[in-house]
Amino acid sequence: MRRRLINSTLAVVLVVIAVFGISLVIVETRTIESSAEESVKSEAVRLVSIVDSRLISAERVESGVLREQITPDRYARIDIPGRPPIEIGTRPGGGVIAATEKGEQGETVRVEESRATVSRELGRTLLVILAVALLAVVAAVFLAVRQANRLTAPLTDLAETAERLGSGDPRPRHRRYGVPELDRVADVLDNSAERIARMLTAERRLAADASHQLRTPLTALSMRLEEITLTDDPGTAKEEAAIALAQVERLTDVVQRLLTNSRDPKAGSAVTFDLDEVVKQQIEEWRPTTRSEGRAIVHSGKPGLRAVGTPGAVSQVLATLIENSLMHGDGTVALRTRVTGNQAVVEVTDEGPGVPPDLGARVFERTVSGRNSTGLGLAVARDLAEADGGRLELLQGNPPVFALFLSRESDGHAQG
Repeated sequence: MRRRLINSTLAVVLVVIAVFGISLVIVETRTIESSAEESVKSEAVRLVSIVDSRLISAERVESGVLREQITPDRYARIDIPGRPPIEIGTRPGGGVIAATEKGEQGETVRVEESRATVSRELGRTLLVILAVALLAVVAAVFLAVRQANRLTAPLTDLAETAERLGSGDPRPRHRRYGVPELDRVADVLDNSAERIARMLTAERRLAADASHQLRTPLTALSMRLEEITLTDDPGTAKEEAAIALAQVERLTDVVQRLLTNSRDPKAGSAVTFDLDEVVKQQIEEWRPTTRSEGRAIVHSGKPGLRAVGTPGAVSQVLATLIENSLMHGDGTVALRTRVTGNQAVVEVTDEGPGVPPDLGARVFERTVSGRNSTGLGLAVARDLAEADGGRLELLQGNPPVFALFLSRESDGHAQG
């Protein structure tokens, strides 16, 4: 493209120089020839006037007197009746420019100039025109190369940007080139880069959240299946199988919620549900794990609370808090339900050392963890709580008290 731009610019410049150069040569040729003819004629008129005045005053008319009255490179012949002709200068050969004038005393004056003089003058003019044309061509080459570089360099840069986007590097470059059309392309590429970056971030976040949210139900389901394989009591096996089916339903709910959020993050599925049922379900699911670690899980507080939210999401939040207590805490894991204003609250605490003071304000940030964990659990739990209008807070650092706040069903709605 660079060579094409240079060639097209030079072609335009050469055409313009050729058109105007030829026209200028024609005009200058005619001007020089006309000027030479006018000069010769003017000299003939002046010379015949001098001869007339000398003849009238009876002065001598000879070549020595008249030689100084004509240009040295011209030839003049004066014919006076009854006298021999007077010649001044050397008569030119070849083509000449001549002018003849007749005086009042009957004399005739003829002045001639060689066309070679006009040709020399025309040659000098052509050399000047050619020099100007050559200078214009050099300037055009310089400008064409500069303009081609100005246009092709941004295009090359934009091509590299597009290639980087295609190779998975969505960082916008924010470069502009001073050319509106190219700047518009750069704007589009930068906007595309930002959209791709947001999409990749969302996909990575979805993958991380999915792996974390699916891990807890799968772990619980695995424990129930192990309980079934280890028992010989049909009643116990039946009870564990029912719990395992509940875990499968919960796992299905988690997958469905992840798919829904990936299509439309604003879509909610909040309903009114029995908070005691969700808390009881979590205690039943985690009791084997706490028992195997020599710990206990208990529930206390106000019974019969009904909250507004997504039961599966609330279960996932409570599971994360319980798992967090088992991983980082110590002693009994306690769940307590209470009411504050128009909100139902579920508190999860244990007897461990709690959250370090330096992590208290950042405990819900992604990748922030007090031990060698992913740091996603509490961040995902807070997102789940906020998705249906609730919130998750750390009320106390030592011992740790995490509280899940949910909108509570109004009395009027409950009665209806």
